[in-house]
Amino acid sequence: MNPADYSALDETLEIMAPMGPDLSNGFSNHAPMAIEAMCAMGRGDAVMPWFARYRRRLAPRCARVARLTDDNWRAALGDARRTEDWFEFFRNELEERPWLAALDKWTARLAPGLTAAATHGVIRTGHATRALALEDTPARRRELADGLAYWAADYMALPASPHRDSTVRVMPSKAIARVQMIPLEIRRGNSGSLTDALKRLDSFEPFKDTLEAVDPTGDASAFISDLTATFARVFLANARDAYTTIAFVHAVTGPSAVRPLLPYLRDTTARAALAYAWQTAAAMYATFGTRADLGRIETDKVTVSDEEGLIERAIASGDEHAIKFTEVCLREHAFNPDPAYLAAAGHAIHILSRAED
Repeated sequence: MNPADYSALDETLEIMAPMGPDLSNGFSNHAPMAIEAMCAMGRGDAVMPWFARYRRRLAPRCARVARLTDDNWRAALGDARRTEDWFEFFRNELEERPWLAALDKWTARLAPGLTAAATHGVIRTGHATRALALEDTPARRRELADGLAYWAADYMALPASPHRDSTVRVMPSKAIARVQMIPLEIRRGNSGSLTDALKRLDSFEPFKDTLEAVDPTGDASAFISDLTATFARVFLANARDAYTTIAFVHAVTGPSAVRPLLPYLRDTTARAALAYAWQTAAAMYATFGTRADLGRIETDKVTVSDEEGLIERAIASGDEHAIKFTEVCLREHAFNPDPAYLAAAGHAIHILSRAED
């Protein structure tokens, strides 16, 4: 893979400064995330041609509702009408204190709602953090404020049994066997937003013990590798069309977004974020999964290309999810050379390229 090339990032972030977190059709604005992913893959040259096509879908920022303060912010968690209030709040926060301290403080507060906007809040925060760690610029600080604001405004806590300790806590690759899927007869009609579908878990009692099933107290990087490799296999087993592909893409990209945050988090914050990242990925599986025999996925029989070939195919597809997912799979593969990552990226590009046709 080519060296990272961030030459186009700040210019595009400045162009997007007046734009909100959602597109004109109500879906998430993926441009900042996809562009940062291309930069990380060394394809800064592809940013402007891709952005020229995507930017017509952007929507302006919404009006503010009321000022947020250190005293009243809790009441605004999960209130999507308050995105711009949250943005202003975080922009001031990042101007008044070092961004590292703000990131740890707010990751600790927002971790239980990591599912926000089907994980787009934490994903956007992760991309922004990686870019800001490379170079501290006003545009990148503003992007971190936008990521945190999206996370806070769409904050969504999944159901969990309070203070109920599991007798045996294990790594995600073992815990996945305990996750029950919502019966098909109950979830019929899953075709709307991912967030709406995930709300079915509120009344699905078996899911409530999921958070406590894993042990996030060991090596944090190894935990993320185990988590993302597990859900790359979940992806291969269950992604069968554009809708399920996008759902299971987020079961990998959401947890992986915690990795860029880890160097700047206290141990207690990191452990909480890892546990909620697992819970979020498991929620995608419980809500959208149909196949549980992950051990039978033969990744060596899935057609994959070399890394550069995957990058070229992802960018050529034009699909924002294909681009982001490919970058995450290559990133995770660098930490843990599991063939499932490359197979998953190739499968996603194939399905999402057809969806674009």
